[in-house]
Amino acid sequence: QVQLVESGGGLVQAGGSLRLSCGASGRTFSSYAMAWFRQAPGKEREFVAAINWSSGSTYYVDSVKGRFTVSRDNAKNTVYLQMNSLKPEDTAVYYCAAKWTYRTTAQAMGVHEATYWGQGTQVTVSS
Repeated sequence: QVQLVESGGGLVQAGGSLRLSCGASGRTFSSYAMAWFRQAPGKEREFVAAINWSSGSTYYVDSVKGRFTVSRDNAKNTVYLQMNSLKPEDTAVYYCAAKWTYRTTAQAMGVHEATYWGQGTQVTVSS
């Protein structure tokens, strides 16, 4: 049974940092792309960042480039999202997702492309 479990969310002031973790279990993810999405109240879920598990290639949406960093620890089967210089508009529930891929270069992932989802973790940035 595949499980993605997010942690690390919380309340932080604008300009602060948080690191989200996504623990993956239940299968080998070496041929998978892992992604972070977020969903703010009243808005659609949106793609944030992706990482190719085997190559480590990364891809970011423009609004987080230079502030967020996605990485993975193969030994721990965990994907991270380091979020710096947080802004109130980053407030959302953040989700980890995965889909099989033959590509080695990371790219944006559509919401409907993801095969597996975590339960989400709340990130709140106060002004």
